[in-house]
Amino acid sequence: MQTPDIDPIALEIITEGLVSIVREMRQTVIRTAHSPVVTDAQDFSCALFNPRGEMVAQSRDMPGHVVAMPASVQEAMKDFGHTLQPGDVIVLNDPYRGGSHLNDVTVVYPVFVNGRPFIFPCVRMHWADIGGMTPGSISGRATEILQEGVRIPPIKIIERGVENSAAATLLFANVRSSAQRRGDLDACIAAGRTAERRLIAFAERYGVDEIDRYLDIHLDRTERRLRDRIRQLPDGVHHYEDCLDLYTDGSYDPVLIRCAMEVKGDELHFNFDGSSPQVGAVVNASIAMTRAGVFIIVKSAFDPLGMINGGAFRPIHVQAPDASVVNVAYPAPANAHSEVRKRVLSAAAGALAQVAPECVTADQCGTTFQNLLGGWNDLNNQSYLYYDYPPGGNGGYPEHDGPDAMNPVDLGDISTVQPVEVLETTAPVLIESCGYLPDSCGDGMRRGGLGAVRVTRLLAGAGSYSIQADRAVVPPYGMFLGHAGRPIRTYIRRAESEVEFSTPGKVAGEVLRRGDELVMEAAGGGGWGDPLKREIERVLADVVAGFITVDRASAVYGVVVTPDMTVDEEATLRRREELARLRVHLTLAKLPEADAFGGIRGRHRRVEVSPETAGRLGMEQGSLIELWGSHPAPLRAWVYFGEQPTDCIALSPSGCAILGTEVGQEVMMRVLSTRFKVLS
Repeated sequence: MQTPDIDPIALEIITEGLVSIVREMRQTVIRTAHSPVVTDAQDFSCALFNPRGEMVAQSRDMPGHVVAMPASVQEAMKDFGHTLQPGDVIVLNDPYRGGSHLNDVTVVYPVFVNGRPFIFPCVRMHWADIGGMTPGSISGRATEILQEGVRIPPIKIIERGVENSAAATLLFANVRSSAQRRGDLDACIAAGRTAERRLIAFAERYGVDEIDRYLDIHLDRTERRLRDRIRQLPDGVHHYEDCLDLYTDGSYDPVLIRCAMEVKGDELHFNFDGSSPQVGAVVNASIAMTRAGVFIIVKSAFDPLGMINGGAFRPIHVQAPDASVVNVAYPAPANAHSEVRKRVLSAAAGALAQVAPECVTADQCGTTFQNLLGGWNDLNNQSYLYYDYPPGGNGGYPEHDGPDAMNPVDLGDISTVQPVEVLETTAPVLIESCGYLPDSCGDGMRRGGLGAVRVTRLLAGAGSYSIQADRAVVPPYGMFLGHAGRPIRTYIRRAESEVEFSTPGKVAGEVLRRGDELVMEAAGGGGWGDPLKREIERVLADVVAGFITVDRASAVYGVVVTPDMTVDEEATLRRREELARLRVHLTLAKLPEADAFGGIRGRHRRVEVSPETAGRLGMEQGSLIELWGSHPAPLRAWVYFGEQPTDCIALSPSGCAILGTEVGQEVMMRVLSTRFKVLS
């Protein structure tokens, strides 16, 4: 209800006026930055903050950036809040102090009006290189943050209008393509200056006190809006978990993320206790990134059309253990922050699906899929960096199939497919092909989206290839018996052979030679619903379009397509009945909670079956499976042999809680992978 002293028109003019300033900041960056990853891919975000570090305005920005940005602003204020002067500009990228990864450099540009701190414009931009062990600074093999590049605590890069030349000299001496990096920093500062001019004019028109008052009202109403939606959920605690790919000494050794979500009145509490301790590898992230993953799925599910500002953050609380993969501490690396954020998002979505299944899709492709190729271009005697991220599929949902080859929700409006002309102009490469990857979707009554496949040929001499990605082993999950999406895959096509990587998704400095082709296959989105219930005409349409093959239509959907692209209806009926009979159902037995997690480090969930049952079902010791109970999403686990009765599978109480199934009841099982086995 409006109170007499609130003018609703003034409220909208002020709040939307600030959003307009953010949009102008974005245009300034796009028109002045030097890196294609910024000007074309738009891998940056802008926002405005009040002096308390609360976000008051943002626009069409990347959620993975902008949702975590308040933590960086608050860290900057801790160091300089009482000493800031007009003309100061702060720069930082420290993951341990509110940052994401070192490549994401944040610039805070405080604006003063009559000597009083007013609004703080902020830009977070992905720098194409920040130093470190590999070109592009994104390595799948880093073991400590010092290998990932230059770590910048909050520093005043400009003080009272004068550049800190010593800091700038030191910074740009430790990055590749320093002139380009300099141009990108200048673009951030230019955006701050643009905002400063507009904000001062805004303050002169409406008054600082009046703007502050209406901004507080704006944050409060945003908070109330989200609280009203949360209040409609029943109170209770819900659990889910997911895994990140990791290789230790060349062996597959997954990392666990466990999530407990409590609905408590008009608030949501997410607890990540039980997640793996941080590791000496890239699969760690800051608490800011964990909060971002949680917020993105909650806001997308319950209030996708509402404003995003500091008020929306208030009803959501996140707790994560110190020095863990979801709350990293020095000296562990943190470059795969986006992969961890996506696993947090997936784990939170699996918990949300148990209480609000109509609001959650099947799992998205689940990785930013960052591929980098750098080196010396002997065609023009300059260094180069090719940075690509072919898009994956998104999850299916009750109303429709998942979007094909489109960035997931946490990447916002970042360019989905980079222009071939730009890539071939800035690096010695030839893009041989780019398109949808058939059969990559998670099958379902509503299938997941297809992943993209891109083939890139190196034209120069040697190049150094690195990839930092996830979902190479544990695939995106489906919902309500929907199948998993296809995992990512990258390999080198050399002459007539294919070179596979022993640690897919985590490669650093692999040498490519002139003429080699890099093949990048993105993951598909998870399917929603039983694929045997998909309409026959939809399956046929997918076959005709080349989205799925004839063999896939028969093997998973039970639809028999003839050579003349029609459906044999009688054969289809028999095939569907056969596939339903072939599904594997096992009876749950109890595994002691102490035995729930296997391996030397206890980082992956284990189930136990008899060797006879495993052999009959084509499972091996250490195979990856998924189990389906009464809850919408499946539980992933690795098989171990034990003294279990035939046709039984032993699972711990915590696993039963995730499935919503009790000991003695049946669960359905699918084998996902026997290639990357995990053994004790």
